[in-house]
Amino acid sequence: MKLFILKLLAVFMLFGMTSASASATAHAEAPGSTLKEETYEAKPFSQMIGGFLTSTGINALVNPDPNELNSHGHTMSDFHKSWGRVIMIFVTFLLFWLAIRKGFEPLLLLPIAFGGLLANIPVANIAGEHGFLGVIYNMGLANEMFPIIIFMGVGAMTDFGPLLSNPKTALLGGAAQFGIFGTLVGAVALSQYTDIFNFTIQQASAISIIGGADGPTSIFIASKLAPELLGAIAVASYSYMAMVPIIQPPIMRALTNDTERKIKMTTRRHVSRLEKLVFPIMVLVLAILVLPASTPLIGAFMFGNFLKESGVVERLNDTLQNALINIVTIFLGLGVGSKLAADQFLVTDTLAILALGIVAFSAGTAAGVIMAKIMNLFPGEKINPLIGSAGVSAVPMAARVSNKVGMEYDRQNMLLMHAMGPNVAGVIGSAVAAGVLISLFQ
Repeated sequence: MKLFILKLLAVFMLFGMTSASASATAHAEAPGSTLKEETYEAKPFSQMIGGFLTSTGINALVNPDPNELNSHGHTMSDFHKSWGRVIMIFVTFLLFWLAIRKGFEPLLLLPIAFGGLLANIPVANIAGEHGFLGVIYNMGLANEMFPIIIFMGVGAMTDFGPLLSNPKTALLGGAAQFGIFGTLVGAVALSQYTDIFNFTIQQASAISIIGGADGPTSIFIASKLAPELLGAIAVASYSYMAMVPIIQPPIMRALTNDTERKIKMTTRRHVSRLEKLVFPIMVLVLAILVLPASTPLIGAFMFGNFLKESGVVERLNDTLQNALINIVTIFLGLGVGSKLAADQFLVTDTLAILALGIVAFSAGTAAGVIMAKIMNLFPGEKINPLIGSAGVSAVPMAARVSNKVGMEYDRQNMLLMHAMGPNVAGVIGSAVAAGVLISLFQ
């Protein structure tokens, strides 16, 4: 019996060893096996150096890869692969200089410029679908999330007191929206009667919103009406927002005289806490009843402001004003900068959008100043026309520019708080204008 058991165990052991050997052989030969044969072949040192040199960015710029695709998987011209990238890299260096040396909105311009620099690095495809800039763009710009969060933060930092204490300054914010609708009409006319432009009514609507100098609103409406132009519109809008201190002062000086620039405005009445609490709810209710298409932006804006004015959620208010908006600004800047790639920026459509955008922004600035001059023709307290330029919704940049230009002519003339009235009215106005265009043309 013992001998039989030993023989049986020997048979089982032999069978097991045979099966294990067969399994190992099959596993080694299986195509999905983790045991991979060595495929690297030894190369001469000179060949290794040559391979390294062909993988450098210098070689990619000098000898572009004919099979290289852009971030959307489309073919690129040799110009965009070589000299176009070089040009855009120098453009980002210019933006660095403006942000650091001149102080032109560095919080916004530096992330955009650095994103543009990364997007033009050859070979790496950082702005591609799986590159980290492409991931940032898709997770917050393509789906409108970043603009809405930015509006929450801006709302938390906004004080409606100047507007409520002097309600007629809201007319200046409304007048500045002329740049939006005037450019819309002009873009449609040019597309219809000339061969220079070929924009649809939806594309023209998305481009015209640049006149409000409101980056989040521009991104929001572009994603709704013209997603194919989202990158160019975002870059143009944020570029003009950053260049408010360059673009606006010449227009303001050209439309006013020394006497008008020296007009001093008196401090208005004190605005109660109850008024500040009721105002955001009232604006939101009106938007819901009249123009629900604008409520994503206006709702986020008023939510941030209501948290601030409630006075009972300081932690949330502090997060919106600081940590959250700072984080989103970094991501938004990098995402917008990803569209500064040469193949997307150095094209006819983008250049046309930049041209129409500067016209829209200049027209909005001029309309606000002219409206203030018209209001001064009627009896009552005079308005310094310089604050009319703050009717565009670049908060608080436009208000600071109004104050700066005013103090150049009278060091005692502080216009900042007065300019905040039309400035915050411009934010609401641009969101309303976006809602109107979406309602009409979506």
